Amino acid sequence: MPRAARPPRFYFNLRSPYNFFALRALRAHRPDLLDRLEWRPFWEPDETSGKLLAEAGAEFPYTPMSRAKQFYILRDVRRLATARGLDLTWPVDAEPWWEPAHLTWFVAERHGLGQAWVERAGRARWLEGRDLCDPATVAELAAELGFEAADTDDPDLRARGARALLDVVRDGVFGVPYFVNGSEPYWGLDRVADFVASFDEPGDGTDEGTDDRPGPDAADLSVVAGRAFDLSHAGGCG
Repeated sequence: MPRAARPPRFYFNLRSPYNFFALRALRAHRPDLLDRLEWRPFWEPDETSGKLLAEAGAEFPYTPMSRAKQFYILRDVRRLATARGLDLTWPVDAEPWWEPAHLTWFVAERHGLGQAWVERAGRARWLEGRDLCDPATVAELAAELGFEAADTDDPDLRARGARALLDVVRDGVFGVPYFVNGSEPYWGLDRVADFVASFDEPGDGTDEGTDDRPGPDAADLSVVAGRAFDLSHAGGCG
């Protein structure tokens, strides 16, 4: 009996400006695809999550970023924001800790608000300058959406987070945004249009058949063109 096709996947990261740009483009131009994707979080683990991942026999992909690359990305993100008419703030992560925001996604998902959480957290970070590493900020944003933020001491939630990070390793994810459709991976802003087009081709790797609509207009998705690196994620860039 043939194996069922794996659903198309979207690895997102609440720390990355490129992830923020990509999701805004999809929401504006192909929102129909967002419900077809299996959303999966990607974040740099803290000591507890890293230990759980190691116990599962895996290691989070980590590549230190050079200072020159950091300065390049600052300029790149500024250009991309200007092209989109966005006045971005660049948050200062004084004490980076990404478990509160990303583990809260699992809680949001339980309430049917996973997508809403990613989009609200993205606006908070990049348009409002909010600190997503602060559990108090995460709690306020979750309350806005009508649920309680994650308890980072919850062992079951921690175990679920570790399994999600294990999927990151198994799928070979090394940066965001990262999409997979069938056996084809697509990394970065400059591959979002290709990922979208893969749903409009025969044999798109999903079990839902193909759309009968024409492929995306290149002009509509031109706003997603850009670099794929993520300054704020030490292990998430190429």
